[in-house]
Amino acid sequence: MSNLATHQKVIKNKLGVLKLAETLGNVSQACKMMGYSRDSFYRFKELYETGGEAALQDMTRKKPCIKNRVDESIEKAVVDFALQKPAYGQLRVCNELKKQGIFISPGGVRSVWLRYNLETFQKRLKALEAKMAQEEMILTEDQLKAFEKAKEEKEAHGEIETEHPGYLLAQDTYYVGTIKGVGRIYQQTVIDTYSKVAFVKLYDRKNALVAADMLNDQVIPWFEEQDIRVLRILTDRGTEYCGAREHHGYELYLAIEDIDHSRTKARHPQTNGICERFHQTIQNEFYAIAFRKKVFKNVEELQEDVDKWMNEYNNERTHTGKYCFGKTPLQTFLDAKHLAQEKMLDKLQLTEIVPAR
Repeated sequence: MSNLATHQKVIKNKLGVLKLAETLGNVSQACKMMGYSRDSFYRFKELYETGGEAALQDMTRKKPCIKNRVDESIEKAVVDFALQKPAYGQLRVCNELKKQGIFISPGGVRSVWLRYNLETFQKRLKALEAKMAQEEMILTEDQLKAFEKAKEEKEAHGEIETEHPGYLLAQDTYYVGTIKGVGRIYQQTVIDTYSKVAFVKLYDRKNALVAADMLNDQVIPWFEEQDIRVLRILTDRGTEYCGAREHHGYELYLAIEDIDHSRTKARHPQTNGICERFHQTIQNEFYAIAFRKKVFKNVEELQEDVDKWMNEYNNERTHTGKYCFGKTPLQTFLDAKHLAQEKMLDKLQLTEIVPAR
């Protein structure tokens, strides 16, 4: 139906209630029969007497105020960011755009998403897929499945007791997927439960030596550079983490480094929920997108891109963790570093013994 026909129908109804009231001689009965209130009737009557039918037509729906709409440049930035980071929610997009000098509320972000049909994670993934197709990127069937899968794992709700950076690290193994010619790819994840600083390394197998190598290659050297001790590590009861100390590479490494080992309760993965939640984040924000954009030929090539994303995660991505308060994990670590150093009593005692010069 055209706009003109719609306007004519509305005017006809309004004129109808006026004429019906005149015929019946009863305003209340006419309004009841036509479905209008008495207040509306008298407004129609006043408008008709002063301006005729044209005045009744002007009472149609108010035109939207374009001034209240988000600026086109901001709207474009929101849409572009939705395709760059489809896993981000409206609050995180608001925070990230604010860092770029673009100010828009979380509700404003969602309004833009609704206009462009991007309000859900799956819709943003499909939009990214369409964009990639326009750029003539050839995708394998496995890549499309990995991209569309976007698994939504159950979020863990367990509370972890932690006092300062290095007090408790969480370690877990995550199955990334399969690369043709390489086989299965596993990710070793280690997270400082206080600051949320994370470490990730990829392997083509999972066993005790791999789990120990992760600590020896990345984690322990980094904490030593920061002059912070690792006191305890929390893992599940997988074979790569648990076994007889004399014959198990991981348990032996922890003993050598004087690190306590805590294990989660059997069949309760939420106990190590911080790793489970991180795995959901890296799956949605990195793997689901990376496998959509690029064909990886080996573990080293994938590790290179993972390292770039991890650098952004630790140094640039704001975190809403218990002790982060919207800061990045690395900034949270540096701000709380003194808490760990104050608990290193042996170093404090040595400092007191050394005489002042």
